[in-house]
Amino acid sequence: MDIELENNDLKIMVRSKGAELRLLQEKKDGTDYLWNGDPSWWKYCSPILFPIVGKVKNGKYKVDGKVYELPQHGLGRISEFELVNKATDSVSLKLRYSDETLKVYPYKFELTVSYVLTGKSVNVTWRVDNLDDREIIFSIGAHPALRCPIVEGESFSDCYLDFHGEEHCENMKTDADVLFLYEREKDLDSDKMNLSYDIFKEGVHVFDNLKTGSITLRSTKSKKAITLSAPSYPYMGIWSPEKGGAPFVCVEPWYGHADYADFDGDFKDKEGVIALEKGKSFKTGYTLTIE
Repeated sequence: MDIELENNDLKIMVRSKGAELRLLQEKKDGTDYLWNGDPSWWKYCSPILFPIVGKVKNGKYKVDGKVYELPQHGLGRISEFELVNKATDSVSLKLRYSDETLKVYPYKFELTVSYVLTGKSVNVTWRVDNLDDREIIFSIGAHPALRCPIVEGESFSDCYLDFHGEEHCENMKTDADVLFLYEREKDLDSDKMNLSYDIFKEGVHVFDNLKTGSITLRSTKSKKAITLSAPSYPYMGIWSPEKGGAPFVCVEPWYGHADYADFDGDFKDKEGVIALEKGKSFKTGYTLTIE
């Protein structure tokens, strides 16, 4: 099911599969700011990463000594969400645990995803409710693919990411299986990241100490831009496909990340996970704003 929302400035479309944002369009001139999900490059547009971010080693992880399996980025992006409510400019959907989810993720939860249009912004909110009789463990993250370049006729290398201030960060390196290593490399020593396909040949760039809560995709040749605001997230991934040539860049705020290549512990001991007490809720989100 595809759900369309609009206000005076924006038109968006949300799909019930994965509660995924699939369109972000400026109404004034029809400019699209979000990748369209063409599977020849990447079939997603803005998937929700839950209850893991990235990969668990060999697709398997342990909870209280029992082994479970989850695909990359978990079950959120591949699950059908239920419509909770809808208005002209807002919608909420939810995913609740089931017998099937318990086979791969042994916790009772409810994940509610809301989209609200306000002017030229889309406010995205996630709420995780612990419905279990014990603490639940999870990670959650965003993976929006921003169209790059935004303006037709420009090139990927005309664009850059504006960090709204000086950043001095090292990249958390990954191996060929996109599992983390303990090595780091100097990667960001500026207020911006100039984009080129070459910088993604070795995979995703991941930062765990950014000062910024906002990153803007801009062009040196035009004024169209889009800002992702995600304050307080401990990790930020920047990715475009390694083979180069894709017309998008992903700016990804995360609570949690993929396993380290040598990790063999219990899920609760994984770096970056959230431990949510019985009866409690965790709420976070992010905002996309066009210029």
